[in-house]
Amino acid sequence: MTVKKKSKLKIVLIIFAALIIFVAVYTSVNNWLDSRPKLDYNYGTYSGAAAAYPDARIAVISDLHIYDESLGTTGSAFEETMHSDRKLLLDSETLLDYAIEDIINSDSEIVFISGDLTKDGELICHEIVAQKLSRLLNADLKVYVIPGNHDVNNPDAVSYSGSETTPVPSISANDFASIYTDFGYGGAIYRDKDSLSYVAEPVEGLWLLAVDACRYEENQPGYEEIVGGKLSQATADWMAQILTEAREKNKAVIAMMHHGFTEHWSGQAKLHPDYIVEDFRHIGPFLASYDVRLAFSGHYHAQDITRADFGENGFLYDVETGSLVTSPCPIRYCLISDNTVQIKSSTIVDKIYPGTDFAENATAFVKTTVVAEAYNTLKKYKVSDKDAEYIADALGDAFVAHYYGDEITADKPPFDKSRLNIWGRFVLFIQSYVLENLWIDLTPADNNATFSLD
Repeated sequence: MTVKKKSKLKIVLIIFAALIIFVAVYTSVNNWLDSRPKLDYNYGTYSGAAAAYPDARIAVISDLHIYDESLGTTGSAFEETMHSDRKLLLDSETLLDYAIEDIINSDSEIVFISGDLTKDGELICHEIVAQKLSRLLNADLKVYVIPGNHDVNNPDAVSYSGSETTPVPSISANDFASIYTDFGYGGAIYRDKDSLSYVAEPVEGLWLLAVDACRYEENQPGYEEIVGGKLSQATADWMAQILTEAREKNKAVIAMMHHGFTEHWSGQAKLHPDYIVEDFRHIGPFLASYDVRLAFSGHYHAQDITRADFGENGFLYDVETGSLVTSPCPIRYCLISDNTVQIKSSTIVDKIYPGTDFAENATAFVKTTVVAEAYNTLKKYKVSDKDAEYIADALGDAFVAHYYGDEITADKPPFDKSRLNIWGRFVLFIQSYVLENLWIDLTPADNNATFSLD
């Protein structure tokens, strides 16, 4: 090797080492900042002698994203929206109708719906949701909803015509509580005056703490909606009062929130922080310190159950339910008995159009949209077309596995890093935790699981 080539190699190695050091330092600083509480939390004293959870039969669906086709189904603007996400918008009403019928035919007493009821908060879509959910009430089920980031004061509430979009009526927080009066808000024991959070008692001795962490008040016309979630100090204080009273009255508490209570794969908070509530490192133990051991969430469109342990503050199971409009379109059925939870999940993507290839195409659609998003992100980092395609395809497989739940590492397709050039390998090195950790299923199982709340 010539002196000139050795000099160039040395420079490349120095730059490479400097980049690695910079990334390591930057990550460490960010992790430290993220670990600091944003709010003051009035923790309880976990004793392990919590109120027993009363028997209950609960059905759970999430992220309905109902879309009324009168808002437009053709044209370049609508096509761009359809292919920028993994939602089966044109089948949303059919999927909800099937889910409602399935739930009615089950032995469920209660239905939890953890947010994102509409595509983007359109008034007409909310009216459709409320009308359809009334079938559950007529079948003597109790139904409880909470808003998602798409549902209130959303600047993306539009209709589509050709290449143009036109704003349509959205709703306010007060409108949401009014429309869903029969679905939690009208029968609430307590309401938080600073959010759409509330408390209900679906079964004697069981309180549902429905938490609204959405940031719709920050949404502005002409800007994208705020996806992330966080609590205000006032809501955190209200929750502490509620949880203190629940303990005094010997009420077991289930929490429900649109945003995740904890990470559902190692590194999720780094890649997708908007899908877990801000301050989750403190909100989880805060809830657990008051003996809250079971929570339901949505938002990420994935089937996953994760147990988070907080040492002296106890533990919390976060049961995240996938979207009804993203394959596999799941429904969860939860039986609480003898302070034990038994969860069974069913999918309906393979049932709504029997005898067709709809289910196969819906799953392919999920992978296609993930791959396109990953490819575009990699290109921003100047990764070559060939390398971006190869990495993005692997990420597509990983996310599909995570959306379905119960990931099996042995099913992970082989990935040959030697196919990448030097820059592709470096970018993959920085982001390798995504490709690796999505395939690692955190305890317990995701779709069918039984666990104790003791």
